[in-house]
Amino acid sequence: MSNAPSQRLLLVHAHPDDESIGQGATMAKYVAEGRGVTLVTCTGGEMGEILVPELEHLADHLDGGLAEHRRTELADAMAALGVTDHRYLGGFGTYRDSGMKWHADGHAVAADDIHENAFWSADLTEAANHLVEVIREVRPQVMVAYDDFGGYGHPDHIQAHRVATYAASLAAVPTYRPDLGEHWDIAKIYWGAMSESRMRAGLRKMREAGDTSSFEGMDPDGPLPPFITADENLACAVDAQEHVDAKMAALAAHRTQITTDGPFFALSNNVGSTAWGVEFYRIAKGERGPLDDQGLETDLFAGL
Repeated sequence: MSNAPSQRLLLVHAHPDDESIGQGATMAKYVAEGRGVTLVTCTGGEMGEILVPELEHLADHLDGGLAEHRRTELADAMAALGVTDHRYLGGFGTYRDSGMKWHADGHAVAADDIHENAFWSADLTEAANHLVEVIREVRPQVMVAYDDFGGYGHPDHIQAHRVATYAASLAAVPTYRPDLGEHWDIAKIYWGAMSESRMRAGLRKMREAGDTSSFEGMDPDGPLPPFITADENLACAVDAQEHVDAKMAALAAHRTQITTDGPFFALSNNVGSTAWGVEFYRIAKGERGPLDDQGLETDLFAGL
């Protein structure tokens, strides 16, 4: 660790593309500032919906091979963000994408049939131990994961939350599995979030511009899905608008999952860099540092 950056961020995500959607701008900003950024992706994304017609044969129920393809997409996305340390939990192929289905209430739930190696079925201690090893190697002061609902209920997001939370606790215990490295206590843990006020303002601008299809069913003045966080629950806003182009390039790299004429790009086109260049967080562990005039930290390392 002698040559490691003095400030180190670890992010734990379920599938390739989740990281770019949630924290792509923050990752690019911190890399540019010389901070350490490590991404752990828990599955290969085998069950993702394929939006590129000529690649539909990669689907799990056809030829398969989507995970290998998404592995290259993730590498391209990380190159766009400047992130050089990205790994799969336990190594590529250890855990499979569990898939999902939609509940009548509009959130994701586990599918009726899942692969025997699905991440949703992973032994919690075994999966956590893989992450304990990474935590003790990287020794991050800050970790970003999902909330307990995984944002919108996806079983892999929920499992990633569980694994990250448990691993952080185990990694800090001096007598737990010393073979996995010297113990390390992560000072601050955050859950990725999206600001309710920002989302409502963005939706309003999109609707006023005549775009009624992006984020279909989401009313600027009506109830919003569970992955939107009430502003009073936000702890930190990282303004990385100068890196929004890198984030959009990373999103575009995940071409089987995200289309450049889809809702993420539509929101950016209508609202500008503030739509995706300012990323929000809830704090799950640690003390908040200095706050701005909005009552928010402006840096995940604030106070450290």
